[in-house]
Amino acid sequence: MKENLNLIKRGIDELIGEDELLAKLKSKKQLIVKAGFDPTAPDLHLGHTVLINKLRHFQQLGHKIIFLIGDFTGMIGDPSGKNKTRPALDEAEIKENAKSYKKQVFKILDPKLTDVRFNSEWSKKLGAEGVIKLASQYNLARMLERDDFNKRYKSNQSIALHEFLYPLIQANDSIALEADIELGGTDQKFNLLVGRDLQRAFGQEPQVVLTVPILEGLDGKNKMSKSLDNYVGIDEEPNEMFGKIMSISDDLMWRWFDLLSFKSTDEINNLKTEQNDGRNPRDIKIELAKELISRFHDLKSADLAETNFVNQFQKKNMPDDIEEISFNLSDDSIPLSNLLKECGMTKSTSEAIRMIKQGAVRIDEKKVTDLKLLIHSGTSAVFQVGKRKFKKITL
Repeated sequence: MKENLNLIKRGIDELIGEDELLAKLKSKKQLIVKAGFDPTAPDLHLGHTVLINKLRHFQQLGHKIIFLIGDFTGMIGDPSGKNKTRPALDEAEIKENAKSYKKQVFKILDPKLTDVRFNSEWSKKLGAEGVIKLASQYNLARMLERDDFNKRYKSNQSIALHEFLYPLIQANDSIALEADIELGGTDQKFNLLVGRDLQRAFGQEPQVVLTVPILEGLDGKNKMSKSLDNYVGIDEEPNEMFGKIMSISDDLMWRWFDLLSFKSTDEINNLKTEQNDGRNPRDIKIELAKELISRFHDLKSADLAETNFVNQFQKKNMPDDIEEISFNLSDDSIPLSNLLKECGMTKSTSEAIRMIKQGAVRIDEKKVTDLKLLIHSGTSAVFQVGKRKFKKITL
């Protein structure tokens, strides 16, 4: 029991209802452990995996894991931590993002022991009567105690009525699933506690609440987020992942070890001792990068990413596994900015132009400065954007 509890509590921020959790564990029944993810972006990133790793711990202890995709709540928009009303997502966009979540999560969780659910399954059936019944069980004054709502209210910033529905609908997920435990980031604490309150109101045993820290992104300051471009996507190619992880500060490296690594506490402490004894932190960071890339890809890919990184940044050579593609021209030539966009090296021609202006585009290792450069039919060269994107393109 002590070992199980230590595993559950490793790396968490707060456990609400520890005595209740102990009683549930002692009952030896298979517990229903739930965590919800709104598919607001197409990819999961390392920040999401802090919570998914904790689900994995419960899975290792034999409990039932529900990976809940908030396709319904995603259309409301989670107000957690927001200083203004968030625009709701389009249903088609949510469905597309949900597909990738479902595929990517099994890089961490065992698909045989994971129940993937969508909260539209029961939320759409609520209807006006069900929503009114839910709303009748919670007080507006309590809702306004929520930190982000409170700040917006006091500063006369808009709070749309539908935002108050978000924690109620999330709480209803716990009622529908009869959750024993719900996990979430520290920014989700209010929502998780509403779940406890409403479970009591509907005659259920309240769920234990467990919060995990928010992972800082590559900048070491802000929450990892795709919108802030400070993220590492778990579906990114190995070279990109390796370069991004190696770019973090030495201090942030230890935070990532604590929240992302599967190494034991003793193993991590030994690495800290080695650094204090003079080991280069860069070499320890390489261990972290290889562990994470092996988890989401494989060891061979991690080894090759390390080799490419060393060649590129320490030996100043290009990587060994540059993708080769052929591009069919409809004319005799194409602007470089268009080519970079069409070949997937930039998201848009405007981004390509910006990268050229910054001196971040090279052809066969030669920096490009001409914003209007045309690439002609018959060209075959290695194109580079930034520090980590390479493609050999033949026209």
